[in-house]
Amino acid sequence: MEKNIAVIWGDCSSPEIVKQTLRVLDQVAEENFGCGSSREHAPIAIKAAGVDVVIAKSFARIFYRNSINTGLAIMECPEAVDAISQGDVVSVDADAGVIVDETTGQTFQAQPFPPFIKDMIAGGGLMASIKAKT
Repeated sequence: MEKNIAVIWGDCSSPEIVKQTLRVLDQVAEENFGCGSSREHAPIAIKAAGVDVVIAKSFARIFYRNSINTGLAIMECPEAVDAISQGDVVSVDADAGVIVDETTGQTFQAQPFPPFIKDMIAGGGLMASIKAKT
């Protein structure tokens, strides 16, 4: 399955960065991505923009949890963020935690989620996965 991967550099509070993020599917994120977004609206908006996976150096804890709750796949991998350049073609295997910069051939390893979180994300988030089980 083809994934749209968000790799966002810099400060996402800049309107120009946000526009670029919504336009360009191959983007990468810096540290503490999602800081200040205490509601589930932030990962919902990212998913609505067509992004399937966000790769960052680190995520704000509440954004991290809200992403899982809404079914947005996220991957922490500082090495990938530092190495991937804007315009590179990136592919991921979120289940294995593997990130490949198809442009340079570099491969990176992120920590994969445990099976119950993988199932939650695949099921569309916390509430959707609970509903599916009942």
